[in-house]
Amino acid sequence: MKENNSARQEVALQLRQVRKSQGMTQESLAELVGTKKSNISRLESGRYNPSLDFLVKVAGGLGKKIQVKIK
Repeated sequence: MKENNSARQEVALQLRQVRKSQGMTQESLAELVGTKKSNISRLESGRYNPSLDFLVKVAGGLGKKIQVKIK
């Protein structure tokens, strides 16, 4: 279970960093991907267990792609 939280936190951190580096607010990202600001906030805090589809959608809104590695 700890590994799941670690992976979730890492994804949250990366998405938050990309969004901030682009000068984008949580609200503007939410509007861009068609969701609520609260969903972006929960995603970035690591308190949300998003679907892969949602992650792909958010990453796409940032001009990025999701890459999954199994180690």
